[in-house]
Amino acid sequence: MLTLPLGSELQEILCLGAHCDDIEIGCGGTLASLRRARPQLRVTVVMFAGSAERAAESRVALTRLLGEGAQARIEIYDYRDGYFPAQWADIKDRIGELRRSIAPQLVLTHYERDRHQDHRTVSELTWQAFRDHLVLEYEIPKYDGDLSAPNVFAPLAVDCVDLKVDVLLRAFPSQADKQWFTADTFRGLMRQRGIECQSPSGFAEAFYGRKLAMRL
Repeated sequence: MLTLPLGSELQEILCLGAHCDDIEIGCGGTLASLRRARPQLRVTVVMFAGSAERAAESRVALTRLLGEGAQARIEIYDYRDGYFPAQWADIKDRIGELRRSIAPQLVLTHYERDRHQDHRTVSELTWQAFRDHLVLEYEIPKYDGDLSAPNVFAPLAVDCVDLKVDVLLRAFPSQADKQWFTADTFRGLMRQRGIECQSPSGFAEAFYGRKLAMRL
């Protein structure tokens, strides 16, 4: 397995999610790990659908994951949940504004083959706007059973795994009644991905790297 280190060039990250908790589920451990390794990292998080309650939950969750003193910009909009394809133009304009205002070295977004229409919309529009960037697509476990075979892995220390699980369970009481929103779900997927990349801790988050270019 080839390991590609993220060097000093990584100074800014953009995370795009359809709903509050998507980013925390999909790449919360990776964000916590990167922030620890690079205290000056700038992080922009944008979620496109969230009630006032859900938005407040996400802000608490992200604050805990990123830690005190993080250079974080969090934007949460109120597009209609479940209807993103019908709001394509407005969401595209929002992402276009981001493309013109920041220059991230890494963009994290939804998996392009996710069966949730809102997730797919965000992924497709991410690729339209950020054509010259490293884009990695995170995964979210759900009823649809659309997980696939990721090809990029982020090994996680055990304390980052514990932090992610604790944050998800404590910061999102609005999701507590969902039968899949459990510690077993989140820890189990990270354990599976840890096996696949031989993570020293046994845990990892996984991503889909659709296009990667080598700098020779």
